[in-house]
Amino acid sequence: MQSTTSFISPRNFKITLSPAVRQMADTGAFRRPPSAFRNFVSRDPASTFPAESGRYHLYISYACPWATRCLAYLKVKGLEKAISFSSVKPIWGRTKETDDHMGWVFPTSSTEEPGAEPDHLNGAKSARELYELASTNYTGRYTVPILWDKKVKTIVNNESSEIIRMLNAEFNDIAENPALDLYPVHLQSQIDKVNEWVYDDINNGVYKCGLAEKQEPYEEAANKLYQALDKCEDILSKNRYICGDSQTEADIRLFATLIRFDEVYAVHFKCNKKLLREYPNLFNYTKDIFQIPGMSSTVIMKHIKDHYYGSHPFINPFGIVPLGPHTDYSSPHDREKMSS
Repeated sequence: MQSTTSFISPRNFKITLSPAVRQMADTGAFRRPPSAFRNFVSRDPASTFPAESGRYHLYISYACPWATRCLAYLKVKGLEKAISFSSVKPIWGRTKETDDHMGWVFPTSSTEEPGAEPDHLNGAKSARELYELASTNYTGRYTVPILWDKKVKTIVNNESSEIIRMLNAEFNDIAENPALDLYPVHLQSQIDKVNEWVYDDINNGVYKCGLAEKQEPYEEAANKLYQALDKCEDILSKNRYICGDSQTEADIRLFATLIRFDEVYAVHFKCNKKLLREYPNLFNYTKDIFQIPGMSSTVIMKHIKDHYYGSHPFINPFGIVPLGPHTDYSSPHDREKMSS
């Protein structure tokens, strides 16, 4: 059985916290464990998981930055007709009646939570049930995204960084936008280097800030976060995108954190030294990416805010959701000037 951590809230009721969140080192610093399912879809029709239209389903949460970057690929590559997708509810619930584990759950009807829907494929009540369907002895985390094979009825992959690479290249024969290559050969080395520090210090950095249990690891993570944001601001003062003049994988990976920054991370994860909207280039860059056709549909801010403020009782025990700031990312930006 998956290990859990319990906590007595100010309301004096016991809450069992998801191991997906409570991955702590002895130093009080947050550590993210690796994903478990690491198979690959291939364009080779003879492969174990061939890229066939209608065969795969992507389970996501609109709240989760790792899951929505996969959804972004479905949208921008034109794969919505080839790969179906659905979202869990934003706020964690009990995943099984026999224990107190809290995690991603499906609504009971299509009207219960706008944007989320029941699991019509497998009838699962939670993401946990999907993992248990895929492996009877699974003991890891029950995370999204989940790339599901409808034919074999199993999880192909639950690592977002690998799923987006598959969506970028392996489905081109059935994609509506196959010419779009977000990981072009001539930029791969640069993209990999950017991804490394963006992941460590920004994507995962906000979690290191918010889930730290001691002052020293929090301050270390916060300092690295803002050094990395300053670095992005400088890069974007010279280039329209984070790796130059064209959109790449690195932009979608960075965007998933930036779009949540002022609404969630600044408050909930104590990343309040400087807001995104105080960075002129980063702020307008976030608008620019948001306005790429298809990207805005990956952002349901209510899901994002409801999840973070409602699913982490050890940070926000009363589940109060802040009112603002309701930033309009569809408003004009100035990034076209960088493309000359």
